[in-house]
Amino acid sequence: RSFRRQKQDVAHHYDIGNELFRLWLDESLTYSCAYFRTPADTLEQAQQQKIDHSLRKLRLHPNERLLDIGCGWGALVMRAAEVFGAQALGITLSEEQCTAAKTEIESRGLGGKVAVKLEGYDRLARETVQFDKIVSIGMAEHVGKAHLPEFAHAIETLLKPGGLALLHLITGVRNRPVNGWTEKYIFPGSYIPTVAEIMDCLSEGDFHVWDVENLGPHYRMTLDHWSERFERAVPVIRRKFDERFVRMWRLYLRASS
Repeated sequence: RSFRRQKQDVAHHYDIGNELFRLWLDESLTYSCAYFRTPADTLEQAQQQKIDHSLRKLRLHPNERLLDIGCGWGALVMRAAEVFGAQALGITLSEEQCTAAKTEIESRGLGGKVAVKLEGYDRLARETVQFDKIVSIGMAEHVGKAHLPEFAHAIETLLKPGGLALLHLITGVRNRPVNGWTEKYIFPGSYIPTVAEIMDCLSEGDFHVWDVENLGPHYRMTLDHWSERFERAVPVIRRKFDERFVRMWRLYLRASS
């Protein structure tokens, strides 16, 4: 798919307004699977634990250069700078996310350590730039089946020799297209790969897989937290959008759980 088409697909879901997501995500606006140490953890705690868990897996050290592909609203790159002392760049195709992330980075005085750009991984890979560590959370599902090898090659190109990369994504147990309803109304252009597909793409490059972890139970808990928060916000969401939108997103969150 073209850059323009990818951007349109991302905008369909992520550019419907930051205010909508603020109503039911945690304070950091982390829109991916959280990491619950106990079922009693709050969503805020669990999301910070997932970010820290990811950065520790990357063995992130002070002054290392980190790239976050599909950085969302920038929670991970800001945490990487504030707590781990890294130099972090986040890229996204969502204009709403990019604008909000830049505002938050400036408000925290992190302009010298963190940047967020409106850019695709393929374009960045064509520049002469490399990173010590690369992370991509909840983005590979938007690449599309035909572009998975290209995505893996871009990561290889952007990663310094001996560097570490962490991919966090939803996987399926069988090779099949995304549910037609989800493709039409929620995530156009998406594809849920199997673990084997991801491994095949990585093995074509010079990657050595060190660790695979399944966070499935954590994602179900995350989605249930989101659903509960969404329901509390329904009166506001209904006024901003309509009943059809409420029913559509309710089904998406519940069915995903």
